[in-house]
Amino acid sequence: MDLRKFPFCLIFLVILFFSPIKSMADQPVSSYWFPEGLMEWTPENDPHASFNKSTVLLKKSESLYQDNNHAQSDAKLAALSALNPHTSGVPSQGGKEFFANTFSYWQYVDLMVYWAGSAGEGIIVPPSADVIDAAHKNGVPILGNIFFPPTVYGGKFAWVEQMLVQNEDGSFPAADKLLEVAEYYGFDGWFINQETEGGTTKTAEKMNDFLDYLQANKREGMHIQWYDSMIDNGRISWQNALTDRNQTFFEKSDSMFLNFWWNSQKNSSEKAKQLGRSEYDLYTGIDVEARGTETNIPWEGIFPEGQKPYTSLGIYRPDWAFKTASSTEEFFEKENLFWVGKNGDPRKTADNGQWKGMAHYFTAKTVINELPFTTNFNTGSGKTFVLDGKTVSSNEWNNRSLQDILPTWRWIRESNGTPLEIDFDWDQPFYGGSSLKISGEISKSNATNFMLYKTNLPIEKDTEISITYKTKFDSPTMKVGVSFQDHPDKFTFFDVKKKSHDRWTSDQLKLKKYEEKTIAAFSILVESEKEIEDYVMNIGELKIYNKEAYKESPATVEHLQSSKQEFQQGIYTNLALNWKDTQENVSRYDIYRILPDGSKEWVGATPNTTYYLSNLKRIGKEKTTKLEVVTVNEHNQRSKPISTSFEWPAYPIPTADFDVKQTVAAPGEEIQFFNKSSEVTEEWEWYFEGGSPETSTEENPIVTYSEEGKYTVRLTAKNSEGKDTVTKEALITISKDAKNITNLALNKIGTVSGRCAASEGAEKATDGIVTNNSKWCSLDKNAWLQLDLGESKHLTQFVLKHAEAGGEPAAFNTKAFSIKVSQDGVNWSDAVAVNDNSLGISEHSIVPIEARYVRLDIIQPTQGGDQATRIYEFEVYGF
Repeated sequence: MDLRKFPFCLIFLVILFFSPIKSMADQPVSSYWFPEGLMEWTPENDPHASFNKSTVLLKKSESLYQDNNHAQSDAKLAALSALNPHTSGVPSQGGKEFFANTFSYWQYVDLMVYWAGSAGEGIIVPPSADVIDAAHKNGVPILGNIFFPPTVYGGKFAWVEQMLVQNEDGSFPAADKLLEVAEYYGFDGWFINQETEGGTTKTAEKMNDFLDYLQANKREGMHIQWYDSMIDNGRISWQNALTDRNQTFFEKSDSMFLNFWWNSQKNSSEKAKQLGRSEYDLYTGIDVEARGTETNIPWEGIFPEGQKPYTSLGIYRPDWAFKTASSTEEFFEKENLFWVGKNGDPRKTADNGQWKGMAHYFTAKTVINELPFTTNFNTGSGKTFVLDGKTVSSNEWNNRSLQDILPTWRWIRESNGTPLEIDFDWDQPFYGGSSLKISGEISKSNATNFMLYKTNLPIEKDTEISITYKTKFDSPTMKVGVSFQDHPDKFTFFDVKKKSHDRWTSDQLKLKKYEEKTIAAFSILVESEKEIEDYVMNIGELKIYNKEAYKESPATVEHLQSSKQEFQQGIYTNLALNWKDTQENVSRYDIYRILPDGSKEWVGATPNTTYYLSNLKRIGKEKTTKLEVVTVNEHNQRSKPISTSFEWPAYPIPTADFDVKQTVAAPGEEIQFFNKSSEVTEEWEWYFEGGSPETSTEENPIVTYSEEGKYTVRLTAKNSEGKDTVTKEALITISKDAKNITNLALNKIGTVSGRCAASEGAEKATDGIVTNNSKWCSLDKNAWLQLDLGESKHLTQFVLKHAEAGGEPAAFNTKAFSIKVSQDGVNWSDAVAVNDNSLGISEHSIVPIEARYVRLDIIQPTQGGDQATRIYEFEVYGF
């Protein structure tokens, strides 16, 4: 992507990823490397490696038949998507938030590129395991990203040179590592984006040799895509087309992504064919990151009216739909608009306006081509987790490994009247986090047939359909429709007869009469002879299977064990579960915790044979916790559980600690105290020398002082196991001068270790502005900022406004830093030391100290591996 058009302050939002940590005290996260780190990586020395493996094989997808007269399947679609929008904090095996980028329009994508990497954290990035799982389940190959940034964005040409080191035997060690990583993690190749300036003709020649070596040594089916950036003389020059200057890279790659500044790709198409290559190995790029469906695209330059497409299509940042949404519901609405168009019907795209949607140009594919097929309409996240209609976890979650194959058409609604509505329902799941909801006013005149899935399923003599549903009305008023490959648009309907009584109910429909036919599509028909004003039907499961095979339930896994267990504060634990299983047709493994009352709580799931539980909290003072693993097969049948247990350490006594809003106040001014004692504290006993009140048992009391002076504060934290006391001598200063406390740093211009860009220097940290990207940014390993206040002052408090305060992700907030003070700028004393900040605005009150100089030292600039310091404001209060 021509990143010259992005301001530096946005670069890290454009190319984010996670940081692998070496300790297993936190949940595992996906890998990233600079070239040196890549060369040192092995699965054996990476404690996160096993959690980052995908075990889902790439399914075969088929187009079968067109959805509208414009859609075609010759040209392909590649999506370059930031499927994980944060640098760190998004785990390998799902997260704890409902709102997540659960991309679901896989049916229009032929190749997914996992867009990630930055000069601040790493430039070689494999996809996270959950994304690989989702892509493969939907028949979409997925590529990792190799991103050599432009030098103005921190790119170093040394990284290019390190990747192109060649042994005497002609091998490229970095290429071997790339192939090893892809093989071990289970993804399908690499996207190579070389935009670092400084290359020569020799560099280009070496890069061609590197590509030759990748092609010669990659496994069958692996894909290498090249980005139109470097040309034959080694310089960076975006061609925006296939030309003589970039054709050698195209010839040595499986495909090329062309840059965005074009009007027509007719010449590129002709040149590809002259080279003996398919024109559809070229992916003409469009950049939708900023404006999404408002992006102005010269579509005729790729898809000329009445002709075959000139090239394939490459979409840069279709994650616009997630990035610009504030809720899951809004995200799915924007996804529908992007992929299908404003009419919301993939058959009716011609009158969608300028943005017709991808369904206008591309025929939806399906991977539903063998039995069994089961879906619970799980989108990959939930507000709760539900098992057979019963809530087994009240916690939010996301895990794209658990995303079902979702309806092919969203939404085709056939009706002679006003059709009913259909959508996902995250409030009424049957199994997982969501179901399908049909609603509206129904009468005899507006029966509605919802076409859901395109399939290629052979019917055998014992093939059945099972549908699970829930409605409060006496009659289901619902039929399941099936069409066959000889007439895909003609549906045969099967009555759903069992009454629901507002409970989840299943009905089975036999297909023996249609043995040896092949199912082309599934639909749901809702019709009623009488009017129903507020009709609601939830569909929790749809599956088709052979009855004989359905009798084979999965076996229990073997050799379940826990490892890498660590306890924290006596009430939290982290541990890895591992097991062995050689069964086929396993969909996933559910992990449950047995609660003290004997009930089960779902704590996670994975298709892998290892799972990491992080921050599992002790319930009360339980001594033993039991965990279970249950195998779930493709029919959604579950095995008997296998269990393992662990013992908790002795219940801890509290550790007392507290903080205060301000340490200097005027007589009579309220001061807020904050309990910071350990979580096991059950009682608080405060003593405030000279204060009103003098004692308190509140957790966070407010106190006033009537007389000037210095006062001590004491807190005793208690529980049933014991107590702990902390005393802070002369902590509070009461003075009439308190009314003169101001931000002494405002508009003082300090000195810094370095800056990311000319507009991101020291002055931005003290200008009083936290909007318009007014920040000090530094890529230095040990960044620092120093202020001269002009004369000695009584300092009372420091306030830091980190990345989140300026509108950036919380993952960029400074994690560890120290603040030192000095009278002469030579001899320094510690004032503040913070090792675990996660806040966007952190306040640090201190016992008043005299100083003229203040120094901020950055120890860990972000919550993960990104090395860019971002301080929007550094405030120093005193008088």
